[in-house]
Amino acid sequence: MYQGGYLIGQIHKRTGRRINELLKEQGITEFNGAQGTILYSLWNRESMTIKEIAAVTGLAKTSLTSMLERMRQAGLLVLEDNPQDGRSKIVKLTGKAGDLKEEYESVSASMTECWYRGMQEEEILQFEETLRKVLRNIEEY
Repeated sequence: MYQGGYLIGQIHKRTGRRINELLKEQGITEFNGAQGTILYSLWNRESMTIKEIAAVTGLAKTSLTSMLERMRQAGLLVLEDNPQDGRSKIVKLTGKAGDLKEEYESVSASMTECWYRGMQEEEILQFEETLRKVLRNIEEY
């Protein structure tokens, strides 16, 4: 019996726990690993709608809305009315979130080292290509 789904689930859970530990070690208490995914998306773009963040992160809109509210309360982002669509909001980072980018990148680099420890570049590239195929399969199913 194949165990890919089980293994991916275990990797996801343990990676999330380790990221949270590393954030605490860096003194980052303003957000957790899941919220870091949102911040990472926003650090790469000036602003995004909630719908765009959901598409990029894969988070359900209901979960995302409550996470964004906690992040807003922590002073990491602001929600503004979307002038092109009155039903949606535009999410923008604050300077406080920008100040945390470097520390988050350090945490991310530590996780990358952990994930790929003992692997050759060819193995890493093949592994990531396999994961992309699995992701496409899930999205198309």
